[in-house]
Amino acid sequence: MRFAHLFGSPQHTSDDGSAAAHAADPGNRRWRRVLPITAGAVALVLVGGGAAYAAAHKTVTLDVDGRTTTVSTFAGSVDGLLAAQHVTVADRDAVSPTGALQDGAQVVVRHAHELTVQHDGTREQVWTTALTVDEALADLETRDGAHPSLVVSRSGDRAQLDLELAVSGPVDVIADGTTRTVPDGATDVASALAQLGITLQPLDAVSVTRTDAGRVQVVVQRVVEQDVTTTSAVPFGTQTVQDATAYRGTSTVRQAGTNGVRTVVDHVTTVDGVQTARVNVSDSVTTAPVDRVVAVGTRARPVTASPVPAASGSAASLNWPALARCESGGRVDAVSANGLYYGLYQFSLGTWRAVGGSGLPSQASAAEQTARAQALFTRSGAGQWPVCGKYLFS
Repeated sequence: MRFAHLFGSPQHTSDDGSAAAHAADPGNRRWRRVLPITAGAVALVLVGGGAAYAAAHKTVTLDVDGRTTTVSTFAGSVDGLLAAQHVTVADRDAVSPTGALQDGAQVVVRHAHELTVQHDGTREQVWTTALTVDEALADLETRDGAHPSLVVSRSGDRAQLDLELAVSGPVDVIADGTTRTVPDGATDVASALAQLGITLQPLDAVSVTRTDAGRVQVVVQRVVEQDVTTTSAVPFGTQTVQDATAYRGTSTVRQAGTNGVRTVVDHVTTVDGVQTARVNVSDSVTTAPVDRVVAVGTRARPVTASPVPAASGSAASLNWPALARCESGGRVDAVSANGLYYGLYQFSLGTWRAVGGSGLPSQASAAEQTARAQALFTRSGAGQWPVCGKYLFS
């Protein structure tokens, strides 16, 4: 968005004219005779001088930035008047009228002010000759068809804007979520805030705008910048070590795990409590996690067999060698082709363990295998050997 200057460039004229003296030519014979000065001639000179004096004297009104004075002057131009009154005019200032100075004229001087204008988040420096905020905003709205705001500069805890708020009427002041009114808007921003007891903090922003209804508003935004620290857990890991003194299938926690701490510091800006910016300052692990340590046993368990059950009299009297020949060819360490059955009597591992065996049946002695086979018979009968069981009775 571009804003034009709110004034036209003044034109200046100089008041440097001077009178030339004209002497009579001594060589002209008509002037050689000395004429006596009469009373009538003196009277004629006096009358002519009085008329010239009256024509040179002027009474004008001088308005400098709204301060009006009546000036009596002999200046022949506006520039001459301003110089005589010690009014300095720069290139951006506005002067009206310019040129020759007339008796009864009203000379208006408006010194230009540089303002910061904001619209849709964009700021720009502009110059204006307006005397009031109301006048400046109205002119900007007329030129650009928008509602800009004037950004008020700060000097410590005081708001500075070289314009009055409004010529007349109330002004609304919005601060801390509340709208309050200054009855007389013919004041400056700092005085309006002071009337309402509003104290500015170092980073607070102040701007002036107009509503759609044309009412002037002073807006105070509370700006806070601070470093915000947040922490989060860093999960611990698990280390596994071998323990040759512990049996396989066992584990022991030698060291409990502890989470670490990650610390993040952000520089956060809030306006009226709403975050508008967040910039990361640091992000680091401030406390390292401690891993859990688990010891896993690697020692083989000893093979312990259950006591061999005593066979009943009827089981012991059966033909166990015949059953063994049928099941395994009488081999103590026999293993079936599919790897599921073992020993003289082709025990499955589940059946072998069910009768108290441990390890592999094919690794047990013939006596143990026969004793556990007899216990199985006593429990479940010859049906445990559906093909060869008949040989027990041969």
